[in-house]
Amino acid sequence: MMYRNAAFARLATGAARAMGHPTAFVLAVLIILGWAVTGPLFRFSDTWQLVINTATTIVTFLMVFLIQNTQNRDSAAVQLKLDELIRAVGGAHIALLDLEELTEEDLERLRAVYAELARQARADLQQGLLDTGTPEVHPDGLRQRGGRLVLFDQAGQVVWSGAVGRRRGGAAT
Repeated sequence: MMYRNAAFARLATGAARAMGHPTAFVLAVLIILGWAVTGPLFRFSDTWQLVINTATTIVTFLMVFLIQNTQNRDSAAVQLKLDELIRAVGGAHIALLDLEELTEEDLERLRAVYAELARQARADLQQGLLDTGTPEVHPDGLRQRGGRLVLFDQAGQVVWSGAVGRRRGGAAT
């Protein structure tokens, strides 16, 4: 992978590892204690306060970029791993790959559909039904049709489908 060889990637990874180490925390505490101890020596002057304010501002500003870079790479790696699991699992639907690229509205609509699906599954469990069925899912809501759960894309095309089997105590109802 080319990114691994990029100078900023190496810097960001190294800095994130170093700053996340307990030694970095101890060093930061020692710096603060050293600064606090020197307060009486400098009569708690404005310059004395300005030194710590400036130093912490610069460190914080730089760390934001390093942390964001590390978070972006970690997030991308997790997404790729999840995408591979979806791709590799039999019966999983490839259309669920790359959902992070959908608009906020589309994601919210799908989230609401799955929240309703979970609510219905919990209600079924309370009635003694198994929650292993696959009701139909459409971006506009759940639909029971022909004993299948179907996930549609924005164009109304079926991107995922599975059989529904509502069972009580393991027996088909």
